[in-house]
Amino acid sequence: MARSPSSDRCAETIIDEDKVRQAEQVLLDGLAATRLADTFSALADPTRVRIISILLYTELCVCDLAATLGMTQSAVSHQLRLMRDMRLVKSHKEGRMVYYALDDEHIRDLFLRGREHVEHK
Repeated sequence: MARSPSSDRCAETIIDEDKVRQAEQVLLDGLAATRLADTFSALADPTRVRIISILLYTELCVCDLAATLGMTQSAVSHQLRLMRDMRLVKSHKEGRMVYYALDDEHIRDLFLRGREHVEHK
């Protein structure tokens, strides 16, 4: 059923100045909004979400992640580079191996809350 264009708007324009002032107090500034949108954009890719689902529980090298995901190391490395640039994951080298883990608990919490939301019935 299609909604009429006005179904998402107020029937009358009546501004509640107190509520507007309260809303302005919690409104994100442009830079914070952009950074948050970029983070959600980075999480909008199913491959990156799957990588996070693995790294919630263990640190893995690129080759182990590739084997788990059934992808090439090059493809996984590309995703990890984007995720590292967005501070979703961090890496460290041990000899010739590069290991990845979630950058911090915020990423873990964000992922778990999102998963909880989509699994909620």
